[in-house]
Amino acid sequence: MKINIASKEIIHFIGIGGIGMSGLAQIMKNMGFTIQGSDLNSNINVERLIKKGIKVFVGHNKKNINKATMIVISSAIKNNNIEIITSKKKKLPIFKRGEMLANIATLKKNIVIAGSHGKTTTTSLISNILDQANLDPTVINGGIINSLKNTAKLGKGDWAVIESDESDGSFLNLPITYSILTNIDKEHLDYYKNFNSLKRNFKKFIDKTPSFGKALVCLDNNHLRDVLKKCRTKNFLTYGFHKNSNYQITNIEKNRFYSKFDLKIKVFGKVNEIIKNIKIKLLGDHNISNAAASVAVALNLGVNINIIKKSLRQFAGIQRRFTKIFSLDGKDFYDDYAHHPTEINAVLSSARQVYPKRKIISVFQPHRYSRVNFLRNEFSKAFKLTNLVLLSPVYSAGEKKKYNFNQQKFSELISKNSEVQVINIKDQNDLKNFFKKNLFNDEMIICMGAGSISNWIRNISKELWIY
Repeated sequence: MKINIASKEIIHFIGIGGIGMSGLAQIMKNMGFTIQGSDLNSNINVERLIKKGIKVFVGHNKKNINKATMIVISSAIKNNNIEIITSKKKKLPIFKRGEMLANIATLKKNIVIAGSHGKTTTTSLISNILDQANLDPTVINGGIINSLKNTAKLGKGDWAVIESDESDGSFLNLPITYSILTNIDKEHLDYYKNFNSLKRNFKKFIDKTPSFGKALVCLDNNHLRDVLKKCRTKNFLTYGFHKNSNYQITNIEKNRFYSKFDLKIKVFGKVNEIIKNIKIKLLGDHNISNAAASVAVALNLGVNINIIKKSLRQFAGIQRRFTKIFSLDGKDFYDDYAHHPTEINAVLSSARQVYPKRKIISVFQPHRYSRVNFLRNEFSKAFKLTNLVLLSPVYSAGEKKKYNFNQQKFSELISKNSEVQVINIKDQNDLKNFFKKNLFNDEMIICMGAGSISNWIRNISKELWIY
């Protein structure tokens, strides 16, 4: 007899169009749950869910939850949302995405990827390796993996590879077997209030490592090194460029098509093995580091090194991670999720390493007033490697405009501290008109942000082809 899990439940996702929410919704649908959801607008995630047979309401309305018996909410949804208010009146059980993900994750052995930057790429690399090793992992990622054409996959194997979400502290709920910590940076301070609180939560995450698992921690990050000193036990291994790493990156080679490196494996300070010629079709030191982390965890799982190398060579990348959208008359247009100063620096550094003399134009859409407020000075110094910045208005992500923000003053600060020309743009149409009138040959245009900028550049691409 087949037993269906929670067969009588109708689980409603509020904010189902978000990248993390849509991935979890798909996994739960594939597990046999009855899933529906709502979002303010339609997007590619919503369209993908509908194709998978999930009912999605566009717009929030109390009628949407008439038949719902359980609610899952995105961290982006505010308490004044009509569906949340109605759910509370009906006394429906309400779970944050991280809480529901933690419940689902108890059914698997988990590799959890945490950190301020690099999680999506690292999650994707590990998933690809485990697929190549025929381990058929479950995957819940924060970006579309090109080889899967999706953010999530329900596998039949014992392992799950999960990108965590630190934005609301819920990453501490996830059951861990192995974990990777890529870095700690000043991010999500609207929730944590201060940087020390954020670091304390990462310490708790590392201390959760079970006796039969390991935390793999990037030793290149100063803040992670500080956290490791305060950890309760030393049930962790380290990786990175740092000379004291257990998995040390050496002998690096870079060009515009790939990165290549060796990995020196050390235990108790002695070199046990050197793995040579690890090759990935990704650019930048940050991606070399992400690849090293994926190699380290795969080796701990017992995956053959030849399978690991083959997987990395064949890795097809992730959408919105330095993704080339189109070319037109010698001009190349890229799309990237970078919305934090560290990420902007990494993207521009990667581009500049392989194109030292090419003109780079950065189109930047700031994401959340709170983030700009906390990191205003860091943002202003992040564009030193570009030739021109086109600055759009802030994408609020539902956040109320409670901070004093002046786009002109912000652009002047960027111009001063990055020593670069900054031009303010109003909207998608304004950006399109700038492109039509001011672009010449052999320019690289990199659009960055976590808001609507990705849709802008894709819409503009259609119009520029016609132009």
